[in-house]
Amino acid sequence: MISAEPPGSSSGPPTPSADAAPAPEAGTPFARLGGEPGVRALVDRFYDLMDLEPAYAGIRRLHPSTLEGSRDKLFWFLCGWLGGPSHYVDRFGHPRLRARHLPYAIGIAERDQWMACMIEALREEAVEASLAKRLAEALFGTADWMRNR
Repeated sequence: MISAEPPGSSSGPPTPSADAAPAPEAGTPFARLGGEPGVRALVDRFYDLMDLEPAYAGIRRLHPSTLEGSRDKLFWFLCGWLGGPSHYVDRFGHPRLRARHLPYAIGIAERDQWMACMIEALREEAVEASLAKRLAEALFGTADWMRNR
């Protein structure tokens, strides 16, 4: 996780009122992506590409006929994984990613398609290069761990 500046090192933003939701730390990947709207845009572009591009047909076949539930689950998961609200854990508990993906045949080709689709979404959403590289590296480790064949 990217560290925010230590308290007191800059004047920082004004303190939110008591009834306002706390803002994410400025240095988190979640904040750097633009918070929930940025994460939602990334997830939506990812699934749009999966739906539209023949290069991602292999991973598209692993998903339900409609992608709304998949979009929401990835959005909820990424929000927390990136340092924002823990929407996924609040709804479903621990992600148990490998266990949840075991019913699907995931090999090197599927991993690589998933990664190519996400890297393209990061590029098209104009995520800053250093953050996109870091996210792709971290996501690759997770995607590789999902392989079960």
